[in-house]
Amino acid sequence: MSESPFVRTEHLGVSLSGRAVLRDVTIELPRRHLVALVGPNGAGKTTLLRALAGLIPSQGSVTIDGVALSALPLRERAKRFGYLPQGHLVHWPLPVRDVVALGRYPHGATDPARLSPHDEAAVARAMAATDVVQFGDRSVTELSGGERSRVALARVLAVEAPVLLADEPTASLDPRYQIDVMRTLRAAADAGTLVVVVTHDLGLAARFADSVLVLSDGQLVAHGAPEVALSDRIMAEVFRVSAYRAAHQDSAVILPWAGV
Repeated sequence: MSESPFVRTEHLGVSLSGRAVLRDVTIELPRRHLVALVGPNGAGKTTLLRALAGLIPSQGSVTIDGVALSALPLRERAKRFGYLPQGHLVHWPLPVRDVVALGRYPHGATDPARLSPHDEAAVARAMAATDVVQFGDRSVTELSGGERSRVALARVLAVEAPVLLADEPTASLDPRYQIDVMRTLRAAADAGTLVVVVTHDLGLAARFADSVLVLSDGQLVAHGAPEVALSDRIMAEVFRVSAYRAAHQDSAVILPWAGV
């Protein structure tokens, strides 16, 4: 990688209920990159994402911009890592603008109705980036699943953290919304954010990501450009499939094709 690492882990491990679910993961990730985190079910993808954000106890170390994650107070961690969990459900009938404004909470904005001009501007930028401005006054519970996913992403973008962690943000969305979400994440990376996104869609990973992390049974088994990390060997050994490969509009096309 041409840029210096912004987030670094060394021998990162996580044990849950006495079972090692993540083992000896050492990675270096630069800013301005979209990193796809892939692997079979149960490989440890969500666990790695949560460990990066300091949401669960872990062994080894995580540093961000040279500072140990363990040395940062919780609010400082929340300023540095925007985290979008799986499902991104909202059960309260809040106006969309208020939901997005929750992203400013780590910066001290506790009341969505009383935001500073700086916080208002951050919320406006996030809503524009995800194309939800027109929903601002509507209750989030009235929106479709695809629309809610964009609102949830807007909330995370409103944090304006240097690292954005998204756990399966395209799950259960139709193809148009999947592409819209990935384009938004790509734009965030191009603007300077380190984006790490968990996905089961290897085609989207190949198309949008600068690099791909492949986990299997809690261990990192590949890390590199999509065509390298998703090699024929990795596709066969980790995902148990062969792949169709091509190029379209200067993007790699890698699609699972048949079981092996």
